[in-house]
Amino acid sequence: MTRLSDDDYRHHIEHESARFRDVLAACDPQARVPSCPDWDADDLLWHLGEVQHFWATMLRQRPAGPDDYSHAPRPETHAGLLAYFDEGAALLAAQLDGVDPTAETWTWSADHTAGFILRRQAHEALIHRLDAELTAGTPTPLDPRLAADGVQEALDVMFGGKPPWGSFTPSEEVVRVDLTDTGDSVWVQLGRFVGTDPEGTTHDVDDIAVVADPRREPDTVVDGPSGALDAWLWRRGGDDEISVAGDRQVHDRFLACVSHPIN
Repeated sequence: MTRLSDDDYRHHIEHESARFRDVLAACDPQARVPSCPDWDADDLLWHLGEVQHFWATMLRQRPAGPDDYSHAPRPETHAGLLAYFDEGAALLAAQLDGVDPTAETWTWSADHTAGFILRRQAHEALIHRLDAELTAGTPTPLDPRLAADGVQEALDVMFGGKPPWGSFTPSEEVVRVDLTDTGDSVWVQLGRFVGTDPEGTTHDVDDIAVVADPRREPDTVVDGPSGALDAWLWRRGGDDEISVAGDRQVHDRFLACVSHPIN
C-alpha cells in the first residue's frame, strides 16, 4: 500500500482536528462518548488536547525524550478546555511546519523520526474526530485514503508492533484484509509472541505481523470499505459493512489478536 505524502498527513491533522473541535464546541460537555464509555465530551476534548501538546513538545525538543515532561493542569471549564485544545493544535501545527520527516525524534515506536509523528497524529485526530461525532450523533464518512492507511497502520504498528524484549514466531496461517473502495489489500500472518517484559512478566500469546503478499491463497479474507475497517479495528463500529470468508478458526484467531485494548 502506498503511504500518504507528508503534506497529506499534515493536511489531515489540521482538517480532522478542526472538525473535532467544531463538533465538541457545540456538544453537551457532559454527553457520554459511546466509543469510550468512561469519558464524557469534555474528557475527550482534554485527551486530544493533551496528546497534541505532548507531541508538539517532543518535536520542539527533539531528539530529547519525555523524561522531564509534565502535563499542564486540566482547565476547569468547557471554555478553558477549548482554549487549551486550540493552543495544543496551534503548537503542533507550528512544530510540523517545514519539519524534516527524517529528523531524529523521540517516539514510543521503533521508528524515531518526525515522520512517524506526522502519520500517527493524522490517525489520532481522525479516530477522535469520529469519537466526537459519535458523541454528538453526527457521524460523517472517513476519508478513504486516510482510512486505508489507518487500516495498515493499525495492523502493522498498533496491533502488529513488537517490543524488543520478545520474539515472534510466524505460523503458516495468513489473513488478507481487502479494502473494497480503494482496491488495497493488507496481508497478515498469524503467529506467537513470547518474551519477558522489563517488569518481569512473561508473555506467550497469539500475535500478528503484516507481511508482503505471499503469492498464495489466504486462509481467511476480511473485506469492507476502508472507513468501516478502520473504525472496526479501533472498535468504533463498522461491523455491519464487513464480511468474512474462509477458515473460521483462522478468522477467530485473527479477531482475538485485534480485539484487545491498544496501549
